[in-house]
Amino acid sequence: MFCRCSSSLEFLHFIVPPRLGFSNRTKKMEAEPTENGNNGESEQQQQQRKTKHKGKHDKPKPWDEDPSIDHWKIDKFDPSWNETGMLETSSFSTLFPQYREKYLQDAWPIVKGALKVHGISCELNLVEGSMSVSTTRKTRDPYIIVKARDLIKLLSRSVPAPQAIKILNDEMQCDIIKIGNLVRKKERFVKRRQRLVGPNSSNLKALEILTGCYILVQGNTVSAMGSFKGLKQVRRIVEDGMLNKKHPVLNLKVLMMKRDLSNNPELANENWDRFLPKFKKKNVKQKKVKSKEKKKYTPFPPPQPPSKIDLQLESGEYFLSDKKKLAKKWQEKQERQADKAAENKRKREEVFVPPKEHTAQAPATPNDDRNDVAAMATALKKKAKDFGKQKSAETIDPEKYIVASGEPSAKKKSRHSKS
Repeated sequence: MFCRCSSSLEFLHFIVPPRLGFSNRTKKMEAEPTENGNNGESEQQQQQRKTKHKGKHDKPKPWDEDPSIDHWKIDKFDPSWNETGMLETSSFSTLFPQYREKYLQDAWPIVKGALKVHGISCELNLVEGSMSVSTTRKTRDPYIIVKARDLIKLLSRSVPAPQAIKILNDEMQCDIIKIGNLVRKKERFVKRRQRLVGPNSSNLKALEILTGCYILVQGNTVSAMGSFKGLKQVRRIVEDGMLNKKHPVLNLKVLMMKRDLSNNPELANENWDRFLPKFKKKNVKQKKVKSKEKKKYTPFPPPQPPSKIDLQLESGEYFLSDKKKLAKKWQEKQERQADKAAENKRKREEVFVPPKEHTAQAPATPNDDRNDVAAMATALKKKAKDFGKQKSAETIDPEKYIVASGEPSAKKKSRHSKS
């Protein structure tokens, strides 16, 4: 029925009439170069054609490379930019804990006055325990409702009202870091949270100075207010400290070194890794938990403790009359009172007992020195005498005490001479 065309383009042109606007498309397709034929275009031009932009506005603007323009500067909102106001009403609400009710009730006029300047209405519901903010016909800044939402969030997290109102400024941002679900055990959570605060809040003050942010640790959250750069540093340090990746003090040391390096113009464009300290995690030996010895399983229950009546039966008090029981109780009470009175009296009298005085030793006199020298001299003489005796005993000749067998004794000689 249809004639066979030489190309697919002719076939399409035959099916679709030209009035539908398809002929122009086919002409463009015919004009495009084929894969083999470049149609006189260079490879660079073809590459530029193939690169596709996401949108028609993704083109370099003349003000992108202008050094006189600060692209990070946030211009103050001018109400003339939005004279008609908001078309729809936007509102946010948040709950607050019960212990903040009294403070919020006192500080609410300050909050209400600060929001009224920007055309935002606020409401404090003490029955439900909630705060809500919403836009009005006088609202001109579209983003101020988001700032008002951050304000009531900070107020619910125990940030003082004068500090929380600063969030309405364009330069101030906030971040509420949830740390409650980062640690399982409560004791460990309290210990790691205390690391952030430090002794006498020293770590927290140092972190505020280095990052330029206001930081408040309250319950399971850490509220921070400041610039985007400072908030990013605060979140990283808080999460590293709670997850036990790096101690907050070590992060503070790195921040201090970075601040010193940034002040040096020679090292402004260099890599700082060689200057920064590298901390290695040490494995601290943990105390071994003493395992309790398991008791031997017995199917029999433990013996029943004696009841009050059993004890009275054993002591014989059960069979006493009521009068004797009262007399015994009164006597025991009197004994306890007497013991207590004696103990109290002893405690009162301890205050009046004088403390023991330490007698200072008298200074050594010249006579004592002489006596000591004399005693030392006598001791030395005695030692010399003993040493001499010992020496003489060693040099004794034993032949003097041994009688010769051939020589008669002196007595015998005298007898023989008489005879």
